Amino acid sequence: MTTRPTSPARQIAEELGTRLREIRTGAALTGRALAAQAGWHFTKVSRMEHGVKIATEEEIRIWCRICGADDQVPDLIATVRAIQSMYQELRRQTRAGMKRLMQAPVPLYERTRRFRIYEHNVIPGLFQTADYARAMLSFWFGFLDAPNDLHAAVDARMDRQRVIHGPGRRFDVILEEQALRTWFGTAAVQVEQLERLLTIMSHPHVSVRIIPMMIERPCVASAGFWIFDDELVTLETPTASLEVTRPREIELYDRMFGHLASVALMGAAARGLVQAVIDELHAH
Repeated sequence: MTTRPTSPARQIAEELGTRLREIRTGAALTGRALAAQAGWHFTKVSRMEHGVKIATEEEIRIWCRICGADDQVPDLIATVRAIQSMYQELRRQTRAGMKRLMQAPVPLYERTRRFRIYEHNVIPGLFQTADYARAMLSFWFGFLDAPNDLHAAVDARMDRQRVIHGPGRRFDVILEEQALRTWFGTAAVQVEQLERLLTIMSHPHVSVRIIPMMIERPCVASAGFWIFDDELVTLETPTASLEVTRPREIELYDRMFGHLASVALMGAAARGLVQAVIDELHAH
């Protein structure tokens, strides 16, 4: 793989190169010495260390074996895989319609036991009403130039909500207050959605915490993210789906989740905030 990645993928490729360089220098090897032992041209080492060429999994194994760093192999390989699959373009995924995109995560949902979900401006799909989902999804067909299968897509989104009721699962959710106040559809649609959220909050295996808008806080997450057990983090941009599989990076998202949770309302206080927004919508 020699194509230079772009944007976040490029950044992670450079971080991978830096880690490879640290492993080499920690083993007191020059780039030429490493290349000679691996049977590579000496420029290959430099290209990998600068992120110009992304190391293959086999090259990672060779690098670590020569440097006596076999314990680093799993994390480095996870990084390589993350770069290779970082961007799954939504336009490509939706060429056969949005229904397929809605169905794609179902196997992941079914094998996940603990969901940690942070959303800053939308109610998570697992908790959405059909009308809210329909209003929200309508925009994306034109934006992504996807075939309009809205009704099938909404049905698929509703169908995957069955995982909420499966045994042995835990849902830890943090919402920004803005997610309660961002409308999709009419005020009546938003009220129905928030009432649905209150119902979900009563489930014993679901914890929904809410960060008020006017509060001193330790941090701001730049995007919503979902953590599936300790194996995967997913994020979505307007044009792509991003997957994070590196154990060290997943730990950072877990830490971010903890920081966000530290200032979030829970229990009766969280339900009271949802009800207050409902009351405002009724007045509106």
